[in-house]
Amino acid sequence: MSAHEPPATLAAFFTDGRLTSIPRKPARRTALLEHLARTLFDPERSYTEQEVNEALLTVHPDTSMLRRYLVEALLLTRTRDGSSYRPTGTAPADAPAAPAGPDGAQPSAA
Repeated sequence: MSAHEPPATLAAFFTDGRLTSIPRKPARRTALLEHLARTLFDPERSYTEQEVNEALLTVHPDTSMLRRYLVEALLLTRTRDGSSYRPTGTAPADAPAAPAGPDGAQPSAA
C-alpha cells in the first residue's frame, strides 16, 4: 500500500485513486476523513483555502463538501476569518460525524 492508497477497509469508496462515494456509516466516514487528512496534508504547516481545495480536488470534485466535513470532524481547523486551515491529526472520539446531504443521502461523484 502506498502512502496515498486507501486502506483495504476504504478501497470500495475509491476507483483509480478517486473518491467515488462517501461512506454512510459514521465510523467509516471518520476513517475516510482521517485517511484524507493524513495523506493530503502536512500537519506541520498551514494551508490557504485554495491549497486545501487543490489537495481535495485530487480525489473528488466537491471540495467544499470535503473541506466542510474535515472541519466538522475536527481534522482541519480554520481561522476565524477563513484565511487559513491547519490539520489537527485524528478526530476526537466524541467528534460529530459529517452530516448527510439534504435528502439524507451521501453525495457521490457524478
